Amino acid sequence: MITLIARTMRIRPSFCAVCVLYGKNKRHGADLRKLFGTDGIRGVAGQYPLDKNTVYAVGRALGDHLPAGPRRVLIGQDTRESSAWMADTLIAGLRDSGVETASAGVVPTPAIAYLTHTHKFSAGVVISASHNPWQDNGIKVFGGDGYKLPDEIELEIETEIFLLLQENASQEHVVPAGSSLPGDAGLRQDYLKWLARAIPGAERLKIVIDCANGAASPVAPDIFTRTGARVEFTHCTPNGRNINEQCGALHPEIVAQEVVARKADLGICFDGDADRALFADSNGRVVNGDAIMLLLARELKGRGELANATVVATTMSNMGLEIAFRESQIKMLRAPVGDKYVLDEMKKTGAVLGGEQSGHIILAREATTGDGLLTAMRVLAVVAAGSRPLAQLVSGMKVFPQTIKNVRVQEKRPLEQLPAVMAEIRRAEQQLNGNGRVNVRYSGTESLARVMVEAETQQTVDELANRIAAALDSAIGTGSPAGHT
Repeated sequence: MITLIARTMRIRPSFCAVCVLYGKNKRHGADLRKLFGTDGIRGVAGQYPLDKNTVYAVGRALGDHLPAGPRRVLIGQDTRESSAWMADTLIAGLRDSGVETASAGVVPTPAIAYLTHTHKFSAGVVISASHNPWQDNGIKVFGGDGYKLPDEIELEIETEIFLLLQENASQEHVVPAGSSLPGDAGLRQDYLKWLARAIPGAERLKIVIDCANGAASPVAPDIFTRTGARVEFTHCTPNGRNINEQCGALHPEIVAQEVVARKADLGICFDGDADRALFADSNGRVVNGDAIMLLLARELKGRGELANATVVATTMSNMGLEIAFRESQIKMLRAPVGDKYVLDEMKKTGAVLGGEQSGHIILAREATTGDGLLTAMRVLAVVAAGSRPLAQLVSGMKVFPQTIKNVRVQEKRPLEQLPAVMAEIRRAEQQLNGNGRVNVRYSGTESLARVMVEAETQQTVDELANRIAAALDSAIGTGSPAGHT
């Protein structure tokens, strides 16, 4: 899997900011990894690399790489029908490495990060494919400190996984019947106790919450009912195959429509594993991660708690966000896409707030990873504390027209090896002539190339994105549509 490095330019309202992603990310060593992407291992459940033999090997290899001493690993999962057998298979591998295991059952990804650290587990693992469709699944790993593993450690684990697969190539691993590990309700309650609380002023608000039929479903009703707000829930009945299906953070327009129909004050939607959240204001407009970072940064700065007056975003954040931050005397840094890379930059600079346009928001004083439920609680508290609605709280940001066009690819070849694609990128730079941004990168979790274009007009955005996407499709595409995000 190829992870790409960024070439960026300082953004000013009247100047170009072209960000072309290409080549290899030597800093993170991610160019050498073949299984782990920007958010763990992901694929179609039951097929390599998520077949039973490989999942078992992941458990064995992870167990072998844990620090010396009592080795304990916490497991959590989302609501996909494949999550149960994958968790059982992974646990079998861990146990064969001499590791003690515990399960929190169906919980959000950030719950495992929190519980791993606070209960002093050696590591935590989440079986989830986040926003992907139900047929997919994934394996996310947290270290004992609650942070995602560095790329270098993931590479070491990968090396052993491949050795184990070679040793056992002729046999299929079978998980013994009755080996499922029941979820510990006490662990889930510990996460709820940490997160759930009454919010002064929330009783004035009516909220619609879309749980995406995912991991938020068993915990969100408890958490948000305790706030005191009047809350109505949608897409909160998972059946194993309806996770993310026309709902949740993948389709925020759905909750936006519900907010208007139910005459609510705001809407909140989560993705399948609830590590990100998007919002809708009372007018039915979607409020994305860029706007939420602006809201939270202003609030933290007003309280004197925005360390170094700095926020870390990614190469995908809108140019308008950087301009709005500058007008609020806040410095914005850009990291590669992936919340682990945002967090890396936050640690280096001392920033306490960072995130992605997609709704991954990291509040570093409180959490070690993006937590959609925590983000929602913080936004709700800001709205409840004042007299201004969400729409006014995120005002003041001019959003440049932007599109993200996905291209399904057969391989993730470095872009500099694709002359026709690089020619279209350079042609786009020349046409923008200092008034826009181009960002081309491979997804770290799917077989996609993502083409992002920002410009002053939607016509220019669409024209340039379509040209670059067509060149990518011609060079390495599968010919099947992937659409926009």
